[in-house]
Amino acid sequence: MSNDAEMTVTEEERELLEGWTEVDGDLDGCSPDMVRVVLGSRLTFGRVDAPRSRHWQVPEGVDCLNDIAYVDDGLRAHKLDLYLPHDARLRNGRVIPVYIDIHGGGFMYGYKELNRNFCTHLAKRGFAVFSVNYRLIPSTDFMGQLGDVLTALTWIKTHLDEYPVSPDRIFLTGDSAGGTLALYTLAVESDDQFAQRLGLKPAGLRPRGAALVSGLFDLTPYLSVNLDDFHPTGSPTDDLSMVAPSFFGGFVQAGGDQVADLTTMVDMVHLPPVFLNTSADDFLQGEALRLAEILCRRGRDFELHDLRPNRLQSLGHVYPVAMTWLEESRQALDRIHDFSYDLI
Repeated sequence: MSNDAEMTVTEEERELLEGWTEVDGDLDGCSPDMVRVVLGSRLTFGRVDAPRSRHWQVPEGVDCLNDIAYVDDGLRAHKLDLYLPHDARLRNGRVIPVYIDIHGGGFMYGYKELNRNFCTHLAKRGFAVFSVNYRLIPSTDFMGQLGDVLTALTWIKTHLDEYPVSPDRIFLTGDSAGGTLALYTLAVESDDQFAQRLGLKPAGLRPRGAALVSGLFDLTPYLSVNLDDFHPTGSPTDDLSMVAPSFFGGFVQAGGDQVADLTTMVDMVHLPPVFLNTSADDFLQGEALRLAEILCRRGRDFELHDLRPNRLQSLGHVYPVAMTWLEESRQALDRIHDFSYDLI
């Protein structure tokens, strides 16, 4: 939990952070504990991303279509961006594969602009990339976020023929919390029974695969948190644990606790091929390794890219998304390209 000094937002910080995240405009009426958790988390994330943002740039040959509303309610949370290789627009064909990107941020931080660099670099490698916003904690819960993503996918399916993209070469990607949402969206889109268990309606895109970067995949530790007995340990997931009862309450009521176990999910849903990216100094490395182990034991198609930096380097969490200029990030993006094009 942040102290008062850490909770102070300077005007310079606010002006910078508002480019890629909600700061505190949605916290009116929240309890003091909720404000401390959410604002503290946003400032922690934002102060890490601020120096990185100076290196974010759109590569040559990529066209950006920004702030397309997938729900006509005026909310920034219900808008998406589309990134296209310029050549795809010139040729005006219907063959370019599509990635749909879901940004991370602990379910409480970030807009689609946070992943702009990642999306444009995917587009540079020959993909059309839809980057979607969704409502954050405290405006909604996990089921609401899944609902937002599926609503965005439904809009994309309806409007695909307006763009020079393939309607049947669809992939999902997400990082960190966005990896969680991407995995559950993949399961919903791949199996009607799984969708029905959660009371969700698939968009009908039937993705061919997914690239999940540093995802949080095992939700079971968060579905029965007792805040009276919970004591923060300094873990990056402490903030999620502190809001877990309210955030995952609707998911549990919908029967999510019965399908959240990864082995149960993999047994129930025949997931399409999955690319998993992590690193040895990623605090969620174990999540990717655990999912890879289950997919391997069940004979499912997946690829694991688990990079170990040397002792004088650091990669950390979601490095291909947050630091695309690194050689290791370029390698990860190239491997995502090769993984996806092998499935086309």
